[in-house]
Amino acid sequence: MINAAILTAAGAATAAVSGLAIAGTEAQAGDERLEERESKTRGKAVDFYTAVPTGYGDGKGLPVCLVLHGESRRPRHYRSLGFGRALTRAVQKGAPPFVLAGADGSRLGWRPHSGDDPQRMVYEEVPDWCAERGFDIARLAVWGWSAGGAGALRLAQTFRGFVKATAAFSPAVAPGDDVFERVGRLRAQPIGLWCGLDDRLLEDVQALQLKLPMPPIAGHYSDGGHDMDYWKSVMPEAFRFVGEMLTRPSQLPSKSPSR
Repeated sequence: MINAAILTAAGAATAAVSGLAIAGTEAQAGDERLEERESKTRGKAVDFYTAVPTGYGDGKGLPVCLVLHGESRRPRHYRSLGFGRALTRAVQKGAPPFVLAGADGSRLGWRPHSGDDPQRMVYEEVPDWCAERGFDIARLAVWGWSAGGAGALRLAQTFRGFVKATAAFSPAVAPGDDVFERVGRLRAQPIGLWCGLDDRLLEDVQALQLKLPMPPIAGHYSDGGHDMDYWKSVMPEAFRFVGEMLTRPSQLPSKSPSR
C-alpha cells in the first residue's frame, strides 16, 4: 500500500511521460559539456558532465543539482540519454532553472574503497569544478537512481545541510543497511522518492519511505521497472521538485550543521 504522502495520481504520471516525450522531440539542450577532470579523492581522471537549460547561456549564477548515476550508465551517456533536453523541457514547463552536474563514480556505489572515494569527490571536488564555471554552489541538490539513489540519500545523511533537497529514483536500499540505520539523519531534509510498481526493489523502497522521519514531499509509485525508461518518465516531475527546492527562501531556524 502506498503511503498517502507519496503522490499517486495517474494523471501526474501520464503528464510526466508525455512531457519527456516532448523533450525528446522538440526541446533542445542548452550548454551541455563532457570534460575530463583530475580527481584527487579518486586518484584518477574522471568524466565530468554539465547541462544548462536552453536560454540560460553558460549557466553562471544558476544553482546546481548533483547527479549520481547507477551502475550501468555514466556521465558519457547523459547526452544521448537526453538529460539536457529533459532539463530544458522541464524549465519550459515551469520548473525554476538549474544546472545538472555529475562526475563518474565508477561501480563503487558512491562508497569509499581502497583509497578511491567517489562520495568525497562529490562533496569536496565537484562543487569546486562547478564554482569554476560560475554556478551557484551555495544552492545544491542531489539526484540519483538505483545505486545513485542510495548514494544520494547517503550523501545527505553523511553531510547534513550540504544539499537543499534529495531526489531518489528506485534507490538500491535494503532494511538493515547503512541508509536504513541512519535514516534519522534525514530529518528536515526535503526528499522526493519515486519507484516503479514492477521494480524488484519496490518493497524495500516502501519500507524506507515508512521509516523516514519526515514523509517525502514529492514522488510517487507508478507503472514501470528498474530501468531507464521508467526513470526518464518521472524525470520531469523530479526536475520540478529540484528546481522549486533550490529556489525557495532559506528556512528558519537554520539547518543542522554537518557532523
